[in-house]
Amino acid sequence: MRWELRPSRSLTRRLIWLAAGWIGLALIVTGIVLTSVFQESAFRRLGSTLNETIDEVVVASSITPEGQIFIGEIRDARTERLLSGKYWMVAEPDASGELSVVAGSDSLGGSVLEYEPGLVERLKGAFGQTVSYSADYGPKGEPLRIAASIKTLPGRDQPVVFFAGVDRTDVDADTRQFATVTWLALVLLGLGLVLAVFVQVRIGLRPLYDLDHSIAEVHKGRSNRVQGTYPREIQPLADQVNLLLEHSQETVERQRTHVGNLAHALKTPLAVMLAEAGNQQGALPDIVRRQARIMRDQVEHHLRRARAAARAAHGLGESTPVGDVIDELAVMIERVFDEKGLEIDWRAPDDLAFRGERQDLQEIFGNLIENAGKWSKRRVRVLAGPSIPGQMVVVVEDDGPGIPEEQRDAALKRGTRMDEDTPGTGLGLSIVDELVRAYGGRLTLGSSEMGGLKVMLDLPAADA
Repeated sequence: MRWELRPSRSLTRRLIWLAAGWIGLALIVTGIVLTSVFQESAFRRLGSTLNETIDEVVVASSITPEGQIFIGEIRDARTERLLSGKYWMVAEPDASGELSVVAGSDSLGGSVLEYEPGLVERLKGAFGQTVSYSADYGPKGEPLRIAASIKTLPGRDQPVVFFAGVDRTDVDADTRQFATVTWLALVLLGLGLVLAVFVQVRIGLRPLYDLDHSIAEVHKGRSNRVQGTYPREIQPLADQVNLLLEHSQETVERQRTHVGNLAHALKTPLAVMLAEAGNQQGALPDIVRRQARIMRDQVEHHLRRARAAARAAHGLGESTPVGDVIDELAVMIERVFDEKGLEIDWRAPDDLAFRGERQDLQEIFGNLIENAGKWSKRRVRVLAGPSIPGQMVVVVEDDGPGIPEEQRDAALKRGTRMDEDTPGTGLGLSIVDELVRAYGGRLTLGSSEMGGLKVMLDLPAADA
């Protein structure tokens, strides 16, 4: 089986779980080893007692003239007391390995000590040595620790097996108590080690958290480079991020310069063409003037789009207050449509900010509010507010005729005009849509409760 560490989004969690796994495994092994060592030590102490009993029985054993085994006086009074918990037994093995009990202590009360199958063969392989084992049930149902040894007695060729057993109830209880205390201590130690690892990981990874916070400040528009001093293992990463930011800013500046040069290079010939056509009458001057204006509008449109895309892609550290821009545009557009008595009602939180450049937000709001003012009867409403973290929503509504649902997709296409009698190029909503999408946002058209068009924008917001 192949074991794999499950991926985690948190490096801290991954390190802590990995450390906890190794600590837990080490403590489990330690607990098992300590408990086993304690139990074996206790069994060795019992084994010494059992060996002494076997030796005493061997010394007290003799062979009668009839060839029978005779057990003399045993001084261990405990083996003389019925069911005392300490026992001895003497048995003879036959050719098949079965044992026939010859004598036993009074404490057995006529019972025999358990022995494992194949014990005689093990004893013959370790002739004269002691073999110890545990039995689950003694004469009174108690667990026993039993020692056995095969020996030969003077005057008898057939070997004899000597057994000694003792109640191990106290040893088992001591082992369980030791195991309980040991496991409790190891659990507390493990929790302490995991807590220490958590603290160490948090302290050790603190520079990475600081770096993440500093990069987030750049992303939120509060800074234009990574700030702070970091350990020598992390400082190169911070330096590389700053170099990348500087390179991006230089790229944006070069692109702006190229865009400006291109704008001047194209606008000058177009201006010359329009000047040459002048007010001359005829089909050719009309075609030149019309096509030159279309070319000029298209050039401006695509240049604005290129600038916006570059700023949206690389404009880290930019933040624009939304309320200031709406207020500035509302005053200006109300003056433009002063003849119809246009009223622009707008609301936006003081701390709401657009994550991008001011001129792009001015172009987005300017096109929408101007378009709403152009088609409205008298009223335009602009509402802006935060939505999900890092995003804001803006709604621009008017009380004009609106756009039928089946024509709304066409209204976002470049150059589409809903009314040929109304002045304009048909680029307003298209420009806004492309600017919004350049910033990763979304533009949606709907019907307003005021009766006209409702434009809904989702835009990136700078954190307060």
